[in-house]
Amino acid sequence: MKKIVGVRFKRLGKIYFFDPKWLEVQKGEYIIVETTQGEDIAEVIIPGRMIDEEKLNTPLKKVLRLASSKDLKHAEDLKKKEKEAFDICLEKISKHGLEMKLIDSEYTFDKNKLLFYFTADGRIDFRELVKDLASIFRTRIELRQIGVRDETKLIGGIGICGRPLCCHTFLSEFAPVSIKMAKEQNLSLNPSKISGVCGRLMCCLKNEQEAYEYLNERLPHINENVSTSDGYNGTVQSVSVLKQLVKVVITKENDEKEVREYHVDDLEFEKNVKRTSASPGLTLPDEELDENALKELEQMEKGDIEDLAEENEQNKPKAKRQQKKNFNKPKKNFEQKNNSRDTYPEKKGKHGNRENYHHTQKNFRRGNGNNNNGGYSNNYNNFKPE
Repeated sequence: MKKIVGVRFKRLGKIYFFDPKWLEVQKGEYIIVETTQGEDIAEVIIPGRMIDEEKLNTPLKKVLRLASSKDLKHAEDLKKKEKEAFDICLEKISKHGLEMKLIDSEYTFDKNKLLFYFTADGRIDFRELVKDLASIFRTRIELRQIGVRDETKLIGGIGICGRPLCCHTFLSEFAPVSIKMAKEQNLSLNPSKISGVCGRLMCCLKNEQEAYEYLNERLPHINENVSTSDGYNGTVQSVSVLKQLVKVVITKENDEKEVREYHVDDLEFEKNVKRTSASPGLTLPDEELDENALKELEQMEKGDIEDLAEENEQNKPKAKRQQKKNFNKPKKNFEQKNNSRDTYPEKKGKHGNRENYHHTQKNFRRGNGNNNNGGYSNNYNNFKPE
């Protein structure tokens, strides 16, 4: 067993586990933790709790200390600087004529990096924008493209139910939402009725999916033959999923048909039939199943899957992404290296004869800020031959 604390770095962000060691913290307190990008401030969501070490995927990083008043003031100052950086970035985007929508800006706690979140249709060449921002803020700049769901989560709004959006109030993580969920809940396949303000299928479809799956498994399908508790055989006409009521067309002794309503527990039918995506409720009207509506819903579902896949790719460690990127890159053999060095045997430079160095790489190291390239100086790293 291992003692952990769960923290959030953003108001509705994911919960991460850290090792508190001897430190006792309470819910709602702010602490300083060790991350891959240095120290950061986080809010305690889950106080000290014991957990099985087998459930931990990665080794826990440490909780360094409780946040002092100085740390909290530093975090407030960063919030003010983020607003100023947001306005400056908007101005630079307009200057370069880039078709991108800036959503938010964020400083890391140690101010070593400034992140800008934006949305755009396709990829944007923002290299010149990054150079301008680096020369102004004199720190590392990262522009991160996000999906429409993340944009709505950051901005917020009111849903068609009249309440604040779930993603902006309590939903910490997004889950894929499919058309199958709408069918399972017997909803109208009308894009305007089952899509949220972000233009994707509503997240609440996922929230209620498990309940509908359980209730639908206990109900017969439309037109299925059933036996009632009062001794009649009939055919299912309609069902009420939430109330677990079934309307059955029965035939009396005089061949007269009658519609009666029964609770599902008062019916007998073949229950070993797999009852999955095909909803046992009433069939939707044909006019609501037109091809254009279905294509629009399929496009929403596809966009949702792509956004989640891209988000998962960004959350992977940088080393793994680089390894995947260079996996199919052909390796140079030793003879090619020798040929490349012998091509320019007489060329000399800052480090002497070129043939003594088989590879040099340009590296931007942090300077004193007195030059004209945003506080970065151009240096070279020399790599010894293998």
